[in-house]
Amino acid sequence: MEKRSQWSSRFTFILAAIGSAVGLGNAWRFPGLAAKHGGGTFLVVYLLAMVVMGIPLLMMEISVSRKFRKGAIESMRGIGKKFEPIGWAATSNAFTIVCYYSVVFAWVILMFLHSWEFAGMKNDNEAASDLFFKLTKTTGAIEGADIPGEVFLCLLIAWGLIFFCIRNGASSVGKVVKFTVFAPVVLLVIMAVKGCTMSGAGEGLKMLFVPDLSAFADPSLWVDAIGQVFYSLSIMMAIMFAYGSYLGDDADVAADAAIIAFSDMAISVLSGIVMFSTMGGTGMLDKITDSGVATAFIVYPQAIVNLTNIGWLNAIFGAIFYLMLITLAIDSAFSIVEGVSAAISDKFHLSAKKVTLMICIICGFISIIFVTQAGLAWLDIVDNWTNQINLIIIGILECIAIGWCFDLHKVHYEVNRNAKKFQAPYWWLSASIKVVSPLLLTALFIWNMVDLFGNKGGSYGGYPIWAQIIAGWCVSVLIFLSGFIAKAIINKKKKKDGFVEDEIDWEGSHLLPKPVVIEKKPLTKTAAKKRARNKKRR
Repeated sequence: MEKRSQWSSRFTFILAAIGSAVGLGNAWRFPGLAAKHGGGTFLVVYLLAMVVMGIPLLMMEISVSRKFRKGAIESMRGIGKKFEPIGWAATSNAFTIVCYYSVVFAWVILMFLHSWEFAGMKNDNEAASDLFFKLTKTTGAIEGADIPGEVFLCLLIAWGLIFFCIRNGASSVGKVVKFTVFAPVVLLVIMAVKGCTMSGAGEGLKMLFVPDLSAFADPSLWVDAIGQVFYSLSIMMAIMFAYGSYLGDDADVAADAAIIAFSDMAISVLSGIVMFSTMGGTGMLDKITDSGVATAFIVYPQAIVNLTNIGWLNAIFGAIFYLMLITLAIDSAFSIVEGVSAAISDKFHLSAKKVTLMICIICGFISIIFVTQAGLAWLDIVDNWTNQINLIIIGILECIAIGWCFDLHKVHYEVNRNAKKFQAPYWWLSASIKVVSPLLLTALFIWNMVDLFGNKGGSYGGYPIWAQIIAGWCVSVLIFLSGFIAKAIINKKKKKDGFVEDEIDWEGSHLLPKPVVIEKKPLTKTAAKKRARNKKRR
């Protein structure tokens, strides 16, 4: 087995985890949900959800993987052998997500390369909103199989960047995040300054920060805030298991998790300032939407061409916006691949670099589906099932396995083992992991199911039922069966190749590989005579 990667410093780990947590959802979904739920009202509930659910679950995953020095699959097996399928489900779901997330990354690259076109679209909202559809040639429906060459090229660039960033695990990630975490913050500040100096920006900021007290009574506010916290922190996706496994024994998990979570929230609020001030300044506050694709590729381009009366200056701000999205997307994309790679390489004792390359190649081929003309529709279906169903179920199962079927006092000790100024109280972790989080996630799951079957008649997005069955339900079933399929393969490898799984012991030295016993086969008569002759000669 090759030597396991480790973060070069605590600062590097925190940057990498922030980079993973802060993604496209911070830039486009968070502001949209804030606009939907009375601005400041959403911020209050979001902060509450972060404290009661987000931070404890983040501590849980980081501490467990730091203890075992393993990715999601083996960490969950360390909790209990019967819980290994939960780790497989998290890994398989992440594998599925990165297949289409890489395409969104490619679209952002494409828009950045064409941001110069905004120079000739001054005050032309229709041309600005049509640019994305013109470039991607998407139909928005399950029809059309053509692949635009330029989009395909951007997809290749996206996957090349992803592999480059994680080719050497924690070592290369640590070098990359020193740029990719700070760059979007700098770009967001530039756009925030521009937005806040525009006439009408004050109206937008008021909408963002002043709570609408009547909105607290809307149950969808609580559902959306809980969902945004859950999706934003990169938990339940095998990522934090991988990143936690690269930590040294001296890591302060309690403090680090709090820093990561509040940094994620701070950047979300900064993104909100950019969106609300810009939309207020261009008179488009009513157009803010919680649909990420619509915000980034349809709505915001309209704001870009209305920023100033100078076309080339609008194009520069357009380039800054999409460059910011690139720096946000790349961290999240490569962290998902790293989570999958670490889990697989740990399980099968394989070279992490080779596994990473194979994942990039396989996911790259699958992602081609999403750059076809029907790609946006396929992406929408897969995204809905992986996030609104799979991720929530995985979260509930993790909470039950670690909170109820394992000694949570051990996890609590691991969280606080090196704590200095800040220690997580046991009652807080216990209440969150054992009661609050599973109940909130169950409520979120029920809400989504009622919405799907009660309000939408069991059909999502108006797409053909056969497409929803294939890309939605069938993919979900395979994800949750992946652990049992893998177990059958592993049992076969044990019998045929003598494969031996690691012994993982919480009380022991993290991992204790079983000795591999090679059984000698009896010699044939010819081989025995040959050996005897050789002995006589010696």
